[in-house]
Amino acid sequence: MIAAMADSRASKPLTLVFEDEAATARFARKLAAVLTKGDVIALTGGLGSGKTALARAVIRSFLPDEEVPSPTFTLVQSYDTPHFAIWHVDLYRLSSARDVRELGLDDALDASVLLIEWPERAAAWLPADRLEIRLSFGKTATARKAELTGHGNWAGRLAALEASA
Repeated sequence: MIAAMADSRASKPLTLVFEDEAATARFARKLAAVLTKGDVIALTGGLGSGKTALARAVIRSFLPDEEVPSPTFTLVQSYDTPHFAIWHVDLYRLSSARDVRELGLDDALDASVLLIEWPERAAAWLPADRLEIRLSFGKTATARKAELTGHGNWAGRLAALEASA
């Protein structure tokens, strides 16, 4: 099990605004371009804030014709891309943080990218190297605000993502 560690290498938050779902998808393609095996993207925000839309757009960056259902009821959906597997994880219905072990996330971490919705439900499991994206509603019905914070190795990698955003 990976334990979250106090991280003195957290980046200064980067705030982005997406005017609509198409803008979210454009950002997702830029994020997808920098992902590597072992990456953890922690997606936080209230119901309807865009976590699933962002995760779907990242997955479709690799697999454009793939149907990408929400993992709300299955908890995990996995996708094989030519580069690595992507696990889309939704922890909203997780009854206990101890249940994370049963999902197999430890085993998936080395060879996969993990897109985790509701990561706060398993905060003690989260690795020190992760990108946190906090989504919230914007000024219009379709707009979303994203606050990105890089932890561990993502603190430096966030600058490259910011340059392309």
